Amino acid sequence: MRWHFRSYNFTLANYWAPFLLQADFLSKGKVNLHLDALDNEWTTNYQKHDCILLASSPWFSTPTIIMENDTIVGCHSCNGQFKELGSFYLYQRALQMAFNFTITSDHKPLVIFRTWSVEHINYRKGFKGGFCDRTTPYDEGEHEDTPTGQKNYAIDMEEFKRAVAIGSENGTRLKLLDIYHLSLLRPDGHPGPYMHFRPFDKDKHAQVENDCVHWCLPGPIDVWNDLLMEMVLKEGTISLKDIS
Repeated sequence: MRWHFRSYNFTLANYWAPFLLQADFLSKGKVNLHLDALDNEWTTNYQKHDCILLASSPWFSTPTIIMENDTIVGCHSCNGQFKELGSFYLYQRALQMAFNFTITSDHKPLVIFRTWSVEHINYRKGFKGGFCDRTTPYDEGEHEDTPTGQKNYAIDMEEFKRAVAIGSENGTRLKLLDIYHLSLLRPDGHPGPYMHFRPFDKDKHAQVENDCVHWCLPGPIDVWNDLLMEMVLKEGTISLKDIS
């Protein structure tokens, strides 16, 4: 999706590439993921922009067949059909590929990397779905992320620091938008039971799957946006005059 504001000569674009890598979406929620190729949707448009927000996503938990050179080399969550490589391996390889692309590109925009987004899924006995029905923030130290979330955040920091160390030698501008800890404290920002449209039409007491991954309620995302704008203005990519 792309929006162009003519009076400001300003273009905003959104490229949906949940794995950052080339992915073939198959039936029944399965994916063929190519570890040796980035998604063309964002890479072919990379040179059109002065500022890039590079973000990860929880899609790496999806059952995945892993490809290299169009050959299956393993999988994630495929019930032993192929060698299990795991989601952490996929995520780290994806970040390595994405950062390497930014470092080696002749185009040097401001690249802001947004860290892993926290999930707040609480499981209750007797119900297969998760709940995230808390309406107030956590206090500091009251809640810890899942081991999966903690590991993915650690991968974020490892690969970002590595990319900065290499990219600093050739003019690559990499900045970190670290939303991990502050988002951990905001379980009230998820849409709750509204994973699907009008979930209580047939039964107002139905046990429905909660959307504990996406964010839509006021608070957390507003803070992300405030931080992002501050970073962009500080780097001089756009000026207050341009957007006043």
